[in-house]
Amino acid sequence: MEFQHYLTCLWPGMAELWWRGRLSALPLAIGFALALNAVLVTGYIYPEWMSGGLVSMAFWIGVVAWGFTVVRSVRELPSIVAPRSVTDEPDRFVEAHQAFLQANYSEAETLLNQVLAIETRDPPALLLLSGVYRHTGRLESAEMLLDEIRRLEVSDRWFLEIRAEAKRLAAAMEASNASETEPETGSENETKAETESSAETATPSPADLTEPVRRAA
Repeated sequence: MEFQHYLTCLWPGMAELWWRGRLSALPLAIGFALALNAVLVTGYIYPEWMSGGLVSMAFWIGVVAWGFTVVRSVRELPSIVAPRSVTDEPDRFVEAHQAFLQANYSEAETLLNQVLAIETRDPPALLLLSGVYRHTGRLESAEMLLDEIRRLEVSDRWFLEIRAEAKRLAAAMEASNASETEPETGSENETKAETESSAETATPSPADLTEPVRRAA
């Protein structure tokens, strides 16, 4: 953990909001801001609104509550910033990648879901899952997943892999649109096209062998 990680613990709810984007922590952060402003206003700007004893009591209660939330945030910080470093669950990404290369997309998807259950913002796992969606014909889902990956701040170092997967997805969507607009030319040609499509789905292309195999640092 770096120093900037611990700085976010000083504001209740900020660590979860900043590092994980959890909106469930937003009410706590807003409540702390309102309480802090109320104490400052009644203590220094309009002291006549409340007696000095009540303001002092509210201040010390706020200090105790703030200290409690800071200690809790510091303890939970490793699981917030890097949940994989504190979990006892095995990392199944390598198995998922092997299943993907063997065209076992169902098993790869199951393993990737296990990986993402621990770390929902894992760019390599998300990229590989996008490839699974592409190979299984769920092109719209693959496109939506790529858009989500681009919005992650932790995906900046993966821009080359994201761009490569976007090109593969664009080619797959173009081929799908072209096949939908082609007129029927007889059952023999349709059977041949289905056979070729099945062969493409069953065996990963050489380009897929370059899909992400390294993990985020």
